[in-house]
Amino acid sequence: MQKYTKFAGLEFYEQELMSELDKSETHNPKLATNNWFASWFDTRYYHILYKDRNYREAQIFMDNLTHYLNLPEKAKVLDLACGKGRHSIYLNQLGFDVIGADLSENSIAEANKNANATLHFEVHDMREPFEAKFDAIFNLFTSFGYFENDADNLKTLVAIKNSLSEYGFAVIDFMNSNQVIANLVPEEIKTVDEIDFHIKRYVKDNHICKEIDFEDKGEKYHFTEKVKALTLDDFQDIMNEAGIYLLDTFGDYKLKKYHKNTSERLIMIFK
Repeated sequence: MQKYTKFAGLEFYEQELMSELDKSETHNPKLATNNWFASWFDTRYYHILYKDRNYREAQIFMDNLTHYLNLPEKAKVLDLACGKGRHSIYLNQLGFDVIGADLSENSIAEANKNANATLHFEVHDMREPFEAKFDAIFNLFTSFGYFENDADNLKTLVAIKNSLSEYGFAVIDFMNSNQVIANLVPEEIKTVDEIDFHIKRYVKDNHICKEIDFEDKGEKYHFTEKVKALTLDDFQDIMNEAGIYLLDTFGDYKLKKYHKNTSERLIMIFK
């Protein structure tokens, strides 16, 4: 008997360097909740589809970002939505005291295999502040904007603000929604590990959506991913409400100037 499962998730920008989340395949019906980000990320197919990432580019971004922020030696850094800790591990290798936090218990369990005296991981909901204070908080690779309730985006920014030290900085690395929408590929078939992923992309209710259909071992699957198409103006409105000061913006991982219609990324530095 073929089983049809539907989740909602986030991954819409091909070759996007999102935080890599370690997920294991599951068909637990409890995962079919309103919090779609707690379900799709818990299947092995997420990693199969998005296994082709440019890790070196991600490391260069971390190098550029930490240099720009001029973080002190052994600075306390929070990698918020860390997945299985790929970027937390690299930040720790740069000499920082790092905590990686993610909602996925599976991801944190895997990440903890790399823990050491200055690298720790914990399950955490980004909408809640930390008791500890950080010199830098990084929310990387479009790990924002996927809550169903807009109030949760505000709550997340307030939590980030309240988790910063007096002289700390926060960074959100988001897609440039204008550029993504202008260059959206409506349909494609992507074959990975002998699985044909049939992908459709569209914009609906100010969300960028992706529907993914495929078959594996006689079972059919359907996943729907979506993220809110937040613009710089949208972020500024939320930040103003949260009492946050936007200090700088960049348009790519080399920290070049942000251009509304052409930049690949929207990288925001704030406190």
